[in-house]
Amino acid sequence: MTGDPDFDDPWDDDAEPVRDDGRARSFPAFGPDRRIGRTFAATWWGSAWIDAMERAALDRGQLSRGRRYASAGQVGPITVSPGRISAPVHDGDPETPHDTVIRVAPLADRQWDRLLDALAAKAGHIAALLDREMPPELVDTAEDAGVRLLPGYGDLEPECECPSWDQPCRHAAALAYQTSWLLDRDPFVLLLMRGRAEAELVEELRRRNARRRFAVADDAAPAGTGADEAYAATPAPLPGPPVPVSGEPLALTPLLAGHSAPGVDAEALGLLAADAASRARHLLAATRDELLAPTPDAWPDAARLAARAPRSPAVERLAEATGRAADLPRAIRAWEYGGTAGVNVLDAVFTPPPEVTARVTETLRATGNDEVKTWRNRWTVGRDVQVRYGRDGHWYPFRRHGGAWWPAGPPRTDPADALLDLPPDRPSGLR
Repeated sequence: MTGDPDFDDPWDDDAEPVRDDGRARSFPAFGPDRRIGRTFAATWWGSAWIDAMERAALDRGQLSRGRRYASAGQVGPITVSPGRISAPVHDGDPETPHDTVIRVAPLADRQWDRLLDALAAKAGHIAALLDREMPPELVDTAEDAGVRLLPGYGDLEPECECPSWDQPCRHAAALAYQTSWLLDRDPFVLLLMRGRAEAELVEELRRRNARRRFAVADDAAPAGTGADEAYAATPAPLPGPPVPVSGEPLALTPLLAGHSAPGVDAEALGLLAADAASRARHLLAATRDELLAPTPDAWPDAARLAARAPRSPAVERLAEATGRAADLPRAIRAWEYGGTAGVNVLDAVFTPPPEVTARVTETLRATGNDEVKTWRNRWTVGRDVQVRYGRDGHWYPFRRHGGAWWPAGPPRTDPADALLDLPPDRPSGLR
């Protein structure tokens, strides 16, 4: 992510937040003697944070000392909350630290409203944030909405109990430099400073996305009779909601046998009709959250449809149409275990937050697995077992068969459980 080969990651292996109550996140202290590359921060937005602090400095000597303090690990645990970053910073004696704070103004509610509307309109921005990235286009989108996310000259207000009159003093400068490391790893730290926590933001973006989809559908629908007119013209009360039926939808393929038309495949038509009936029945009993859930992409939906009748000749045509016929058997297995999220995790490659990576590696080794290899969101244990972290926060077990990784069990909320609960091995050719 840094793009700087000279940059040594300053994050300790055990740097999992020690407190995260939604409105405040506390991070353990960075260790000393960290080598820094050409720039102190590793990302452009981390560098923008430092620039805002350095441009307002009155004494460059305080900045130099602050950089040394940050690199030497003289900053204690950092706590981030709306409008405030704080940490104890010492001059060499950890027993006598100075309470140091940097304030940055939170966004007003009206600014958040404009910002969230702008982000919800661009799915790529949401995906980037969830992957702990902040592309310049995202910041441009915010500025187009009249919101400045990154602090500028004079936006940072340092406070310290030390006797220095400089702004910032060496302690506040050290805190600001180390804060850039937190921002490098997780742009949601910046958004928390600006007033909103990650869970709150993701939920609000999901709601706005759902409203946008319904608004588009409403705009596309033709105008009809008003509700008051329809109600006044109805002589009898409206019927109650339909009662969901049990069992599988009627299979139409036998009824269509012997009835053919040019270009119509009775097998495929029967499969599609049964699938449509099944989905309609599900919608009748769906919860509000299920109704608002995003529509699956074409590939997971193809796996869902193929899973209904995997040996049907119609599925062979579906496999050819996807252009990924060789991958479809694994996608079917993934759908059976984890639905849309299970299919997505087959291809998903992203970098989880560092606290997740450190915690999971330690957890897997604690189960007696010394041979644990990590690559992005995938942990390989031994030679033939793997667990993958999905964007939904669940863990998906895999086994190697014939040189390919196959889904091997349902997702779990804990990586160790995903491996410990693996069902007996099942060869990839068997169903």
